[in-house]
Amino acid sequence: MDGDGATLANLLREERRFPPPSGLAAAANAGADAFAAADADGEAFWAAAAARLEWAEPWTQVLDWSRAPFARWFTGGRLNVAANCLDRHVRDGLGDRVAFHWEGEPGDTRTLTYADLKDEVCRAANALLSLGVRAGDRVALYMPMIPETVVAMLACARIGAPHTVVFGGFSADALRGRVLDCDARVVITADGGYRKGAASALKPAVDEALEACPDVRSVLVVRRTGQDVAWTEGRDVWWHDLVAAQPAEHEPEAFDSEHPLYIMYTSGTTARPKGILHTSGGYLTQVAWSHWAVFDVKPEQDVYWTAADIGWVTGHSYIVYGPLANGVTSVLYEGTPDTPHQGRWWEIVQKYGVTILYCAPTAIRTFMKWGEEIPARFDLSSLRLLGSVGEPINPEAWIWYRQAIGSDRCPVVDTWWQTETGAHMISPLPSVATLKPGSALRPLPGIHADVVDDTGKPVPNGSGGYLVLTRPWPSMLRTIWGDEQRYIDTYWSRFPGWYFAGDGAKKDEDGDIWLLGRVDDVMNVSGHRISTTEVESALVSHPRVAEAAVVGAADATTGQGIVAFVILRGGAGGDGSTGDALATELRAHVAKEIGPIARPRQILVVAELPKTRSGKIMRRLLRDVAENRELGDVTTLTDSSVMDAIRDGLPAAADGEG
Repeated sequence: MDGDGATLANLLREERRFPPPSGLAAAANAGADAFAAADADGEAFWAAAAARLEWAEPWTQVLDWSRAPFARWFTGGRLNVAANCLDRHVRDGLGDRVAFHWEGEPGDTRTLTYADLKDEVCRAANALLSLGVRAGDRVALYMPMIPETVVAMLACARIGAPHTVVFGGFSADALRGRVLDCDARVVITADGGYRKGAASALKPAVDEALEACPDVRSVLVVRRTGQDVAWTEGRDVWWHDLVAAQPAEHEPEAFDSEHPLYIMYTSGTTARPKGILHTSGGYLTQVAWSHWAVFDVKPEQDVYWTAADIGWVTGHSYIVYGPLANGVTSVLYEGTPDTPHQGRWWEIVQKYGVTILYCAPTAIRTFMKWGEEIPARFDLSSLRLLGSVGEPINPEAWIWYRQAIGSDRCPVVDTWWQTETGAHMISPLPSVATLKPGSALRPLPGIHADVVDDTGKPVPNGSGGYLVLTRPWPSMLRTIWGDEQRYIDTYWSRFPGWYFAGDGAKKDEDGDIWLLGRVDDVMNVSGHRISTTEVESALVSHPRVAEAAVVGAADATTGQGIVAFVILRGGAGGDGSTGDALATELRAHVAKEIGPIARPRQILVVAELPKTRSGKIMRRLLRDVAENRELGDVTTLTDSSVMDAIRDGLPAAADGEG
């Protein structure tokens, strides 16, 4: 490596390979022919994918890119997203098929068929209309993981009212900013939800947020926990009073393919959140096709579970819109993986016969820490395919997932995509891909991606750089709500004409892509640009380490030094008593796996890492600790006491010789 900082170092090597199971390949939804079709005529490929949906009026042009980077897909076409997710299945005789098996954290359950869900969505659509909501009006949702959340989203889609779902773990300030930015006039919420064995209130945060949102005229409240809530007469309405009184018939209106479907805000630590706008026809086309192809779903037999929150884009695309458009039976779970016990997920898999599981590497590493004896207590034989989403997955976590959860027989599809992309972009197709632990492999059919250096030149195989998307795709964001210039500046200015994802990546010797995390998390050690992901993967490959987070801290000699925070498997040594000996062992292990340049300066054994409710590690807080700064904002953490415990344990860290 030349050391000039132009590209990311390509350091870690992974040699294990897993060809596709022959039985899966023989009956796969999508195979090598999909790549051939997309390469031959990309627009015809996406037109065929769109034809899987029901259109009230046909489109006249597949893609209009004349105002790049502002795309229009399936121009002139009209459809109703909710009708595509519900009505057409009921009309085709599938009304009795289960849409959702819902599991509440306390153990209460509900089963909703497609006919049930259609009726509830029609009632909710009529309720919103009675509150004065019309096509184009924005509706904000601040909800727990309950069926009414899905119903509310689809009711908005049915009447053409764009929704913005605000994650239930966000503060009143975060909710206020989002309501004001999109000018929502109606908010849908609940008294609370259940989390970690207790009722967690939601309505008080709404009341606080709306003190500065005078234009909100109605708050529709679901009774979930039975908690006492403050009530504003004339504004607040109980869901069970209003929705249940509505008729279960509503004629869906067809909207333009580019009609706004939802706004999803990406949070940041400095600038105001960005409202990512997704529209209807192109978005639904790609989430439905990718869900069908990447997970190889068979609607008549599969039970599919995306173990994410609907407040994130994963929940939008692969809990609600993709699975329902495909007529699939899904699981929806309200609570946490360790309530009331650490086997709760596997209990759910066993109970409902889940065949496809899609979750985040953070969850997988947590299960590794708890030990494989926990899932071993349950019958997981129904599983046939596993998926990973949210961040790069360490090879060792990938292997553990395949072996401990998939009995060493289930393919693991590691998917790369973003809030902004709307749907899967880089992922194996399980029928054709020889899997490499930790790699998302290649762009999906119809997707064009590359890894480039600082100048925008594609890097050769075996090198690292910046991930870019070189052509438009149907589910792409259309703009940032209310700020077209920010959309251009954020995503299209770094490499003109190409979408810059903000992620680092490398190509291996075969040209397959390995994601290296956000370029903001890249460390510069003696002029070498090193990804936190690769160092973390090297640490997790040590048999004693379950999870690791790595940050770069200021260093007078090297520019930045690598500081690692590690969680041990089974909690062994979590009190720091292993100190110097373990730190020396782990530093040597990283040097062996990657090279001496990546050897951590300092290693600290911790019991937990600071994470948001979505499972993201807050590395900026770890950088504050590593550089002995005052901690930044901790309000989005699942448990802010984690940072106190890390600070208290700091003297137990073992310093190395550099």
